[in-house]
Parts: sequence; C-alpha cells; structure tokens
Amino acid sequence: MEMKNLTGGENPQTIAELYCSVEFTGEVHGELVFLSVIDTFLSITAFLGNTLILVALHKDTSIHPPSRLLYRNLAITDLCVGIIVGPLNVAHWTPVVNKRCDICYYALLTAYFAGVTLCSVSLITLTAISVDRLLALLLGLRYRQVVTLKRTRLIAIGGWIVSVVGASTSFLNLFIVSLCQYIVTAFCLVTTICAYTKIFMSLRHNQIHVQNHVVQGQSSQAKTLNVARYRKAVYSALWVQVTLVICYLPYSIAVALTPQGRLPLSTYLARQFTVTLVFLNSSLNPFLYCWKITEVRQAVKETLRQLHVCT
Repeated sequence: MEMKNLTGGENPQTIAELYCSVEFTGEVHGELVFLSVIDTFLSITAFLGNTLILVALHKDTSIHPPSRLLYRNLAITDLCVGIIVGPLNVAHWTPVVNKRCDICYYALLTAYFAGVTLCSVSLITLTAISVDRLLALLLGLRYRQVVTLKRTRLIAIGGWIVSVVGASTSFLNLFIVSLCQYIVTAFCLVTTICAYTKIFMSLRHNQIHVQNHVVQGQSSQAKTLNVARYRKAVYSALWVQVTLVICYLPYSIAVALTPQGRLPLSTYLARQFTVTLVFLNSSLNPFLYCWKITEVRQAVKETLRQLHVCT
C-alpha cells in the first residue's frame, strides 16, 4: 500500500488526515475495534480509581499538604486521561471504522494535544515529588518552612502552563513539539535520577552511621522511626515513577523508531498498542497509592465503607 511521506517537520494536520484515511486503516479495522474496547475499559477504571483517590486525599490530613497537593495533581492528570484522552482516542477510531473521517480528524488532533499536555504534567509532577522527597531529607526541620503549600501550588500551575504551551506547538509543526518533549523529558529524568540517587546514598550513609554508633534512648528510637517512615514515602513515590517509565517507554521507543519516510501500517498499529499501554498507567496509579501509601489506603477504605452504607 502506498503511504504518504511523513517527515519530521510535517504539519500535524497532514498526519491526522493520513491516520483518518479509510485507505490507510482499512486493513486493521478489527484491531482498532479491539483497542477501542480496551481503551474504553481503561477510561472507566481510570475515572473511578482516580476519583476515589481524590476523595481520599481530600479527607486525609496526615500527609504534608504540599506533598498531598502533588499527589492530587497527579491524580487529576490521570483522571483527565480517563475522561478526555481515552474517549477521544476511541472517538477517532470509531469514525474511521464507520468511514466518518471528518469526525476522526478533529478528535485525533484534540486527543494528541490533550495527551501531550497531560503526559508532560504527569512527568513534571513526578519530578517535583522526587525533589520534594530530597528536600525533606536535606532540609530537616527547615523543610516545612521552605516547602510551603503556596510555593508548591505555583510549581504545579507552572507545570500546567509549560505543558499546555509545549503541546500547543503541535498545531504548528511536529518537529517543534517533539523537540519540546525531548527537552522536558530529558530534564525531568535527569533531575529525578539525581534526586533519588542522592536520597539513597544519604539513606545508606545514615544506615552505616546508625550501625557504627548505636545510641540507647528514646530520641534514638524516634529518629529511627522517622527514617523508616521517610524511606517508605520515598519507595512509594519511586514505585509510581517506575510504573510511569515502564508504561511510557514502549511508546517512546515506537516513536523513536518510526521511519521518517513511508509509514508502514504495522508500525502505526504497534504505536496504537503502546498508546493503550500509556492509558494503562492512569488506571494503575490508584492501586499503587492504595498499596504503598497507608494513609491513602485507610482513607479509601473509609470512603468505600461510607458508600456501602449509603447504598
């Protein structure tokens, strides 16, 4: 099958016209219907799961407010994936199957814009969480004075602004938006890796210090308990970070390996499967919160118990 040439600097509208072409996708209608069913299910689970997490985070007051705000911001992005990006992705496939390419065209452009925005916000938020955990270790008692709710809110808003502006370039040129994505992704990954490396090196040093200088008394026990609680919070954030990388990595590889000349249909289909894996991340995060964060798990149980009583 003859494919339209796709170059790195091509206008995204041209690519949308190609992806919405019945001639292009005619051989994979069955696969698209299958992916539509899966994405619909993931949209529902992401919506329900993250709504429950947002309610639980609103009720729980034991988590430090700036940290709670970052987790709420991350849950909001996953919720938006469930109610915006997932349905739009299905909405752009369904018209192709039904040969309604005009609907597919606008749904695909909107889904791409929303997807780039939300993925960028998720990555920036997780980077902010890693830096927040590092500051909690380095600042000690000064942490609550430096990391305030107001400053954290400004960082969260700044992340949304950067993500929206970067995604807006997708309406102009795909090379520009790809360059913005690479810059943001590289910066976030390097920052996160450095933060967690510093954290685990400090924790290792602290463990050796405690083993070599065993001090009896209540104050020593309290410090040990604080370190254990901090370590648990770090591992909770790290699990969310690793899950995002695992879910996003196949899509990143598929995009990087996409040929710039003719676009094979098999490559297009492979990329759509990796997009579904990205959607899976938004459904997995609520389970990670409940599994790794005790306060959130207790708040979720209480919320479910209240819903059960009401029904």
